[in-house]
Amino acid sequence: MGHITIPPFSLLKPLNYHVSGCDHGDVDPSSISSGSTHNYRENLRDLVSSSSDSQYKKRRLDTGISKPSIFLGLPGNHGLGVPGCFGLDIMHLVALNIPDLIINLWRGTFDCEKTDKITDWDWAVLQGDRWKAHGKAVAAATPYLPGSFDRPPRNPAEKIKSGYKAWEFLMYIFGLGPGLFYGVLPDRHWKHFCKLVFGIRILCQHRIKTKCLCEAHKALVDFCDQFELLYYQRCVDRLHFVCPCLHTLRHLASEVTQIGPLACSSQWTLERTIGNLGEEIRQPSNPFANLSQCAIRRCQVNALKVMIPDLGSSTNCLPRGARDVGDGYVF
Repeated sequence: MGHITIPPFSLLKPLNYHVSGCDHGDVDPSSISSGSTHNYRENLRDLVSSSSDSQYKKRRLDTGISKPSIFLGLPGNHGLGVPGCFGLDIMHLVALNIPDLIINLWRGTFDCEKTDKITDWDWAVLQGDRWKAHGKAVAAATPYLPGSFDRPPRNPAEKIKSGYKAWEFLMYIFGLGPGLFYGVLPDRHWKHFCKLVFGIRILCQHRIKTKCLCEAHKALVDFCDQFELLYYQRCVDRLHFVCPCLHTLRHLASEVTQIGPLACSSQWTLERTIGNLGEEIRQPSNPFANLSQCAIRRCQVNALKVMIPDLGSSTNCLPRGARDVGDGYVF
């Protein structure tokens, strides 16, 4: 396998693992303190006060900070501060990182050490004819998805490596997944997967009740803990299964309590804006200057609408042929 450049984030220590500097036992996640504005400023102060290049490099490695953030220049120093103002991006985590991990494990295409065997992976069931049949089942679900769901997921057996979109992964894994993987994955792995779906479906909502948020947090923590038992299994040659994205799942619920529902601050909106601006380019010979002007004009129009609300179009316009049937429903 290739060299693993990202360190694993396992909480369970591998069996018979004796390495210098790693003489501790299992890690209790509650003992891991999260970063704070105070800690960041203390670490940054130590970094910028380095008296030599070698000391700077060591402190940079110890703190994970390379230089002061440009956001420290914001006036007033109000709000969450650094790093609290940098919220988690639920789009890339849920729609790309997590699917990339679990699908490759289920397909048996994840990196395998020479001391391990894919044939010993009882979860690697999406191979050969079963993978092709599964892909056809995903594509066959398209007629049953509402048009408002945007792009339906294509056959992953044919398209997953050729521009499969984040929205397709979202619908495929968290929309259709519990039904399509039932009877395909081993029962214990399917039940484990459903905990992930349960938690993510709640955290992708624009409004989340406290009770639901607590349930989602418990489900995701259980998913992370059981992932190590089901897949990594304390085997040192499977330590790389425990990717950073799994650790991030543990922080989603607490992030909601700090900055609000993550759907309201995710990358989806910016990605859509980038697409909209790209569609407005009318000068291919000088696209970046043209795009800058489009963005400026968009900001000016939005500012005018905020100052003079009557300039904006009505938010209650229904599509042609639609009928309001009451109670918030439209036919």
